[in-house]
Amino acid sequence: MSMLKSSYAKTAITFLVIVIGVVAFWFGVRAVLGTEYPLLAVASGSMEPTLNTGDIIIVRGGINPCDIKAGWPPDGTIIVFRKPGEPETLIVHRTVRKESENGAWVFRTKGDRSWYITGSKDMTPDPWTVTEKDIVGVVVGQIPWLGHIPLFVRTQNGIRIVTFLFVILIFAEVIHLSRKMRKVEPSLYK
Repeated sequence: MSMLKSSYAKTAITFLVIVIGVVAFWFGVRAVLGTEYPLLAVASGSMEPTLNTGDIIIVRGGINPCDIKAGWPPDGTIIVFRKPGEPETLIVHRTVRKESENGAWVFRTKGDRSWYITGSKDMTPDPWTVTEKDIVGVVVGQIPWLGHIPLFVRTQNGIRIVTFLFVILIFAEVIHLSRKMRKVEPSLYK
């Protein structure tokens, strides 16, 4: 029976160490990069070919709005911002115009895809203006393809597969423990 307790204890401690490690990493990255969204998966192709669907972007917050450059690719700063009117939606676009309004900066943005398709700098920016308070941060790096994992897990099929794998892991652990108990039991009766 002590073997069973020991196995459970080891599994619980391992699980706890992993959870603490992930949480510490997440809060550490948030603190270092100065934003609550330091790593994001690119969910659409609006920034292609600069950022592709499925890329993980590294976002740095705490940016002085004066440091944000406006311009068409590759000159404008790529920012992450809350979509005006839909604050729960985050958008990643390039800053193409920057203006001062009532002593504060406002920005006009546009995805790179349309610029690369037309090659024209006379395009119309997005229909919204982004205020300083809407900006989550600027993109400072990217990790190709890795974002496909969190994007997939958010889909209905992804949730089903993760749930299925979790059930299989639990089932495998139960079978493993029951086999260990069978091996231990005969020695208890001698």
